[in-house]
Amino acid sequence: MPDNQEARDTAEMASAFSHPPVAPDATASYGPHPDQVVDFYHPRATTDPTPIPTPTPLVVALHGGAWRARYDRRHLTPFVDFLARRGFAVANVEYRRGSGLPQQGGGGAPAGRWPETFDDVAAALDALPDLARTHLPRADPRRTVLTGHSAGGHLALWAAARHVLPPDSPWYSPAAGRLRGVVALAPIADFARAVELDVCDGAVGQLLGEDAQFAERRSLADPSLLLPTGVATTLVQGRDDIVVPQAVAEAYADAAAEAGEPVGYTLLEGVGHFPLIDPAADACAVVAEEIAQLAY
Repeated sequence: MPDNQEARDTAEMASAFSHPPVAPDATASYGPHPDQVVDFYHPRATTDPTPIPTPTPLVVALHGGAWRARYDRRHLTPFVDFLARRGFAVANVEYRRGSGLPQQGGGGAPAGRWPETFDDVAAALDALPDLARTHLPRADPRRTVLTGHSAGGHLALWAAARHVLPPDSPWYSPAAGRLRGVVALAPIADFARAVELDVCDGAVGQLLGEDAQFAERRSLADPSLLLPTGVATTLVQGRDDIVVPQAVAEAYADAAAEAGEPVGYTLLEGVGHFPLIDPAADACAVVAEEIAQLAY
């Protein structure tokens, strides 16, 4: 790829990761593992004279990082705080990721854990209505919007489709279809296209496993195969994204259209992968507006 694309991606990532982590107002566990926690952010006072409505929509955020252990929820906290300052109640979900240890034979740290990554997201979503009543008393769980970036965008789309899974799946939940909507940011939304493009250095293959495992698990984990959902869905994508190229989001949008469920698709010119979660970038304000369109 051209050097200027790599340089821009490096600069955008540096900007997004330059903000100090923002401490939550409360933290609660949804399971016994140290990664099974949710951070809660109350709606913040802003300079906008319009009062924050009560109850306020609940935004559930899922961080990215190719499902790998080195990236946790802390890097998403400036974005989460940005949403809270826009008047949303926000839950920032942690979940188990790859072990963080190099794979045998090389290849770097593995991506995700099967089935723990999916166990955790499902358990967190199931626990959130009760947890929110305690820790986000101003939130309205009936107006819940899921959002997630990159691998977290995949998990947001997947969580919104749990009611489409086979009823005997441990992750099945009829309640998923009652979400107000999902806004997926540069999501790894179509596994076949992601594998073809070797997104995040083979992360999809590491998440699902190889050969027969891959095909069986993909049927339960690939959002593009869990359509239609009946849940209002918007994809936000940078045209200049070289981490998760726009072709991946477009493959999901095409699959949704074929299933009779067109989705919103906002393609931002001159934007790469990281400005979508960077409070210093104009793209972040676009994301907040897309969430508001579904939440209110």
